[in-house]
Amino acid sequence: MRNRTFLFVILLVIFVLFVAACGNKSETQTPDPQVENPVVTEQVANVQEGNVNKSQAASSIKEVKDAVIQIEAQGTFVDPEVGLLQNSAGRGSGFIIDPSGIAVTNNHVVTGAALIKVWVGGDSGKVYNAKVLGVSECSDLAVIDIEGEGFSYLDWFDGPIEVGEEIYVAGFPLGDQEYSLTKGIVSKAKADGETDWASVDSVIEYDATTNPGNSGGPVVSKDGKVIAVHYAGNSDTRQAYGISRDEAKEVIDVLATGQDLDAIGVNGYAVSNEDGSVTGIWVSSVESGSPVDKANLQGGDIITKMEDLVLATDGTMSDYCDIIRSHDSGDVLDIQVLRYGQGQVLEGQLNGRELEVVYQEQPGNGDNVADDQTANDTSSDSEGALETGDYYIVSEFDGVEGWYSFTVPETENYIIDNYNSVLYIDVPEKQSTIYVLNDLDIPSPDVRVDAKVETIGGPNRNNISLVCRATEAGWYEFSMNSGGYWFIYKFQNGEYTVLTQGASYDINLKKASNELTAGCIGNELIFLVNGEEMGSVTDRTFRDGGQVGVSVSTLDIPGAEVEFDWFAASVP
Repeated sequence: MRNRTFLFVILLVIFVLFVAACGNKSETQTPDPQVENPVVTEQVANVQEGNVNKSQAASSIKEVKDAVIQIEAQGTFVDPEVGLLQNSAGRGSGFIIDPSGIAVTNNHVVTGAALIKVWVGGDSGKVYNAKVLGVSECSDLAVIDIEGEGFSYLDWFDGPIEVGEEIYVAGFPLGDQEYSLTKGIVSKAKADGETDWASVDSVIEYDATTNPGNSGGPVVSKDGKVIAVHYAGNSDTRQAYGISRDEAKEVIDVLATGQDLDAIGVNGYAVSNEDGSVTGIWVSSVESGSPVDKANLQGGDIITKMEDLVLATDGTMSDYCDIIRSHDSGDVLDIQVLRYGQGQVLEGQLNGRELEVVYQEQPGNGDNVADDQTANDTSSDSEGALETGDYYIVSEFDGVEGWYSFTVPETENYIIDNYNSVLYIDVPEKQSTIYVLNDLDIPSPDVRVDAKVETIGGPNRNNISLVCRATEAGWYEFSMNSGGYWFIYKFQNGEYTVLTQGASYDINLKKASNELTAGCIGNELIFLVNGEEMGSVTDRTFRDGGQVGVSVSTLDIPGAEVEFDWFAASVP
């Protein structure tokens, strides 16, 4: 229902570790019913008993706007494609259900956030703080409390939800602060609710146009009553999905009392490598004080097993949530975790012993995930293989003569300049790669390439690369990004192939310099950052000499600015 792109070939790097590790158990927890927040409980009781000022409830589609909110959740998250996102802000929607400021949204909008800001009814001039009262990972629902009182609010639809029912989706798609309302009909009253980020028995499907940012907003009837909570959509097919009132209201009543339900503190989703041999729950962020936090899980971990059951084998959260729903709050549950960034397999318990390393990858043991032409070789001596020889190119970028540029895909929206003896590259568009290569052809296939580079303004989600053996047939590319990940690619026939990849704490993540070294020596490709070997792989595709240079890429987040201080190419 919701598209996700993962560079999940990463997991294959430690697949051998996963197989070698001992299987273990794990589980999760449901709320303790006797723990309640008395203030919130009174507010919910007032709503349920009708002891509120009903004059503030929306009674028409025009009045819905006053009770719909835009939410900005700021925090630090780990994305499998981008890496570490520090002080990142994402936006979603929600709606107020009580004049005291009790509001509903999606779990994936708010869990793990350090702070939450709210705008009410499209009023960009007034920002409110809000706190999370309770969340349900499996139902993808959350209840928050907005500071202040006297808000307009929405009531629940009290009729049957049937196919053909006219509905409206309200919210703030694409992070825009201008209120949006789209119209459609219910096309399915009980669609499958199993996804890679939630596990709901059934949801309603409708054909109203939605976009990212609509998450958590209300699906309302023509008289402004809430039919469902929007949580997924595909604007290309005009298929959208909401958690039905019948599924949502019971969960929301619990969350509004200050309890979590079907939750262990994870903001995450089900992931899998290409052949399905490694699966699990990717942890984007962790709720402070939660069972997973106390067990010492971290953003970027992958929960592979709970109570000895392998998770996400069907690509959904179903098994994960079934385990959580089968146990009470406080139960001790065994878990197994892959911690890719440190090359570790860990085992421990929720509400029990903390995670401990049961397998540690040895440095340099990156798995080859290339095509049949390649063979992994981790026994290389990078110090000997990459001895500096005769220099063909040495540039401190006092000028850019002798260099040329091109883009993949082709675009003219980029800046290449040089000033103060640096090569400055600015890539404003997302999914763009700018190449700057030297005119000189190096006849030898054996070449070492070095450069010093710095991101501007700190991490900006870019890939910074060195290039060797570049010809019309293709080239090799050695990349690192500000999330701490590295890659060795080949570019051939208009497509990129990842030959090997990994992550390293030797990559400076903040506004700092990194020195990159790439070696194309015979069939061996070697990549170093700040003098430490990231990994190596063998490939026989490009065996001749060619041009060398650098590149800068953006991923799904636009904007990449870097400065190259110097560049050198030599033949060992």
